Amino acid sequence: MTAPIKPVIKPASACRFDQVSLGEVMLRLDPGEGRIHTARGFQAWEGGGEYNVARGLRRCFGLRTAIVTALADNPIGRLLEDLMLQGGVDLSQLRWVPYDGVGRTVRNGLNFTERGFGPRGAVGCSDRGHTAVAQMRPEDVDWDRLLGGPGTDLGTRWLHTGGVFCALSAGTPAVARAAMESARRHGTRVSYDLNYRDSLWRSIGGQARAREVNRQLMPLVDVLFGNEEDFSAALGFPLPGGDGQYRSLPSGAVREMIAAVVAAYPNLTTVATTLRTARSASANGWGAICYHGGTFHEIEQQEIDILDRVGGGDSFASGFIYGMLAEKDAAWALACGVAHGALAMSTPGDTTMATLPEVLRAMQGPNARIDR
Repeated sequence: MTAPIKPVIKPASACRFDQVSLGEVMLRLDPGEGRIHTARGFQAWEGGGEYNVARGLRRCFGLRTAIVTALADNPIGRLLEDLMLQGGVDLSQLRWVPYDGVGRTVRNGLNFTERGFGPRGAVGCSDRGHTAVAQMRPEDVDWDRLLGGPGTDLGTRWLHTGGVFCALSAGTPAVARAAMESARRHGTRVSYDLNYRDSLWRSIGGQARAREVNRQLMPLVDVLFGNEEDFSAALGFPLPGGDGQYRSLPSGAVREMIAAVVAAYPNLTTVATTLRTARSASANGWGAICYHGGTFHEIEQQEIDILDRVGGGDSFASGFIYGMLAEKDAAWALACGVAHGALAMSTPGDTTMATLPEVLRAMQGPNARIDR
């Protein structure tokens, strides 16, 4: 396999933002230790696959991040704004859409999520049809101003989006394409998380449509994230020898799958996939493999305890991206992603509550001694 030319990331001094995410932000309603269908109360959080990455980079790693999204202008939208303001992600690219009073034409997404425990897996029930961000058009954002470098008053070093955003409507893939094409013109790195969600694609063509959309966008991607199911369902690259249940993830098979992806899309400089096997909802094997610059790196699975697994992959991505933006080597970035993902799954909610010192300490190995 021929090693690609080492990519150059724009200097921080040339850009206002280190990283920008394009995606939906939903109101997550969490029944805590209970079940959705028997709950009498919920805790509210904000969350979304692409947003979680920007928030992690801001709150844990201290980078300058922004979210490109849209919300219906009603009290739910303003609650989401308030939650995002607490997360510190720049909201200058948030587009407010007038609300019609009942949500016939535009609304905000809701995501009911229960955490799971032991033999009971996590459950998600989203209510996100006809949301404001699903109706975005490519021309709604001045992409060249946002993603450019010297000569613009903004500028961005890294753009992140993914398969969740592209599944929201027939129009969102065109929005992602416009953003990614602008990023390529301006030397902004582009990452994409396949993040396959059956519930989002089921009524609009299923896996076949997901693969069609993702394959069209792959030539614009530099860094690709996903897990073994994502690569199969959303891109059409099955795990060699897999049974479809992913009860085990042989390292050699995962590497073979990644090599096939890189051969099909030689523009990819980096492919990173999490390795997760679930003994139960609250005890998982957790590790990762990445291909970068012609070389594979691996963090072997270690069993970790899970409080809330939702958002673990997003926190892995933000930790990995931080390593790249900090100009660390790929092995360091991979270890950072694995550590950050594990810490994020030890707390409730979609988004990280970890600090950088905690991540750095976790990268050295497990240590749960009291810190005082």
